Formats: sequence, structure tokens, C-alpha cells
Amino acid sequence: MELALIGLGKMGLNMATRLVRGGHRVVGYARTKESVDSAVKNGVDGAYSLEEAVGRLTSSPKVVWVMVPAGATTIETIEKVAALLKPGDIIIDGGNSNYKDTIQHAEMLAAKGIDFVDSGTSGGIWGLTEGYSLMVGGKPEVVEKMRPIFETLAPAKDKGWGRVGPHGAGHYVKMVHNGIEYGMMQAFAEGFGILKNKKEFGLDLAQISHIWQHGSVVRSWLLDLAARALDEDTELKDIKPRVADSGEGRWTVFESIDLDVPAPVITLALQMRFASRDEENYPARMLAALRNQFGGHAIKKAE
Repeated sequence: MELALIGLGKMGLNMATRLVRGGHRVVGYARTKESVDSAVKNGVDGAYSLEEAVGRLTSSPKVVWVMVPAGATTIETIEKVAALLKPGDIIIDGGNSNYKDTIQHAEMLAAKGIDFVDSGTSGGIWGLTEGYSLMVGGKPEVVEKMRPIFETLAPAKDKGWGRVGPHGAGHYVKMVHNGIEYGMMQAFAEGFGILKNKKEFGLDLAQISHIWQHGSVVRSWLLDLAARALDEDTELKDIKPRVADSGEGRWTVFESIDLDVPAPVITLALQMRFASRDEENYPARMLAALRNQFGGHAIKKAE
């Protein structure tokens, strides 16, 4: 098959490369010439405008995979691509869009006769070699048409991907996936933090991570990545303790509230990410001040 892939960041470039290696023709476009040039070196047909990317597709229906940041950029890109397509053509949104936006995109494109698929995509920088987990939403017949693409991107033809429901379902499942990921990452971070602070045992955290990789109930890909990080630097001295969030953890917490489903672990993991960015930490200062006010407890003055 052939398709245009819009967005050649690290993940988009790796996806394009995996598709090319799998025998597909990929026309790649990004906003910067440097990104397109890099993709060309990996066998991608480079395009230097949206119009060129769509125009160079020769098959029917034309397939355009959008892999750009969620929100305004995705909305703008889908609208511009739609203006270049004809009824029966297909747009796939493989980014981290909010599922509510995805449903609106599907409705807007349906009015133009353009088919739409949302593909929640997990795999990060490792997807090129390990394959991607693809959570797909859309009409069954349209998803089936795209099967060769999904089978190539997935770890295996029959593993790691599937249609999970109608439009929006793919991004919804990916959203919850990321919420779970927040909680798992936080648990590993806290556990290794406790181990590190038991100074009298002189624990080797890298060694422990490798022990846990075999036979342990907590063995996982996240543990493998933790082991890799600890092998490189047990103290993690070069890493600033500041953690960003992509937005999907927030959306998962919002959904838990809307659905009256308790999600304390995911919620707290998200809050801990917020705390990691607060260099002033005014709430902690207030706690210290209150403790001093009512109990006369000592406080440390800022330097």
C-alpha cells in the first residue's frame, strides 16, 4: 500500500521507516526541511508541502496518516488535508487526540464523504524495532481496508493491534492506557526511591532491577526500561526531577470523575507530576509556616 504520513517527529519518522521496510510506499511531510530530508535517507519519499504530499499519492482511495501534536495542530492539519481529498479517501489520526475531538473530526469528515480512523498509538522510540500497539476506532469496513498498514506497524500481524470500537474508541482506549502507565511509572519511581534511601543495606538498584526482570510479578517493559536507566547511571544525576504530562493522564482523571469511577492511583500519579514542576513549592512553605504557628516547630529559612 501507499500512504502519506504527515508529521516526522521521532515517532512519525520511525513509523514511516517501519512501513517502508515492510514494503509500503510512504510519502512523508513535515514542517521543516531537515525532518523531510532525514526521512528521505530512510527510504521515505519526501514532500515539502501538504499539497505535494497528497498530490503524489497515486492509489485510490488516498490514505493520509496524521502524526502531529494533539489539539490545535491536529485540528488544523486534518482540516487542511480534508480540503485536498475526495469522497472515499481516508484520514487516520495516529496522535494523542482527545477522543471528544476525534468524534467531531469523524462527523466533519463524514459530511465530506471522507472516511476517518483514529489509532491510539503506543510504542514510542522503540516502535521501529519492537512494533507499535495500535488501538483502532472507526467503521469495521474502513479499518479492514487499512489492515496491511496496521499489520506492518504492529509487533506481529495478529498481535498488538485491533479495532476496539467506533470513532473515538481508539483514542479513548489509548487515553486510559496512558493513565495506567502514569500509575505504574509512579509505583516504580516510589519503590526505587525507598530502596535508595535504605543506606545501611548498600543496595545495588541496577542489580535489583535485573533480578525483578525474571520470575517477578512486577516484571514488565517499564521495569526493563528502568533497568536500562539504572545501568546507565544508578544515581540519575544528570536528570532533573521534573516530569511533564502529555494530557492524556488528565483526561483519564476527568473521565473517572464524569463516570463516578474511583481512580486514586492514576489521580495521585498525575498530581505527583504537577508537584515535580513546582520549584517554589508554596504549599510546602505554607505547611511549614502553619506547623510553626500552632506548635512552635522549627522551620528552615530559605537561603
